[in-house]
Amino acid sequence: MDQIEWLEKWYQKTCNRHREHFYGIEIGTLDNPGWYINIDLRETQYESLKMDEIKKEGDCDWMRCVISDGIFKGVGDCLKLKEIIQVFKDVIEGK
Repeated sequence: MDQIEWLEKWYQKTCNRHREHFYGIEIGTLDNPGWYINIDLRETQYESLKMDEIKKEGDCDWMRCVISDGIFKGVGDCLKLKEIIQVFKDVIEGK
């Protein structure tokens, strides 16, 4: 199963006919260019989850992932969307 399919299934599991009306997943593009993804963990079993910040810095090879205020936040260059989702998956699965 690839990262996108895993994220779809994770989101489906967190839907409870209430939560999805207020919290969810936001994926978009940045103008530097790159990706961002915000995954709201509130009202899930993961809302108090913590992680060490992950940071890669480079001109065209960069990424940053952190959980802040119950939201997983990932940003990265144009080729990092799947890697950001993989970081989220690893945190959720305790890897």
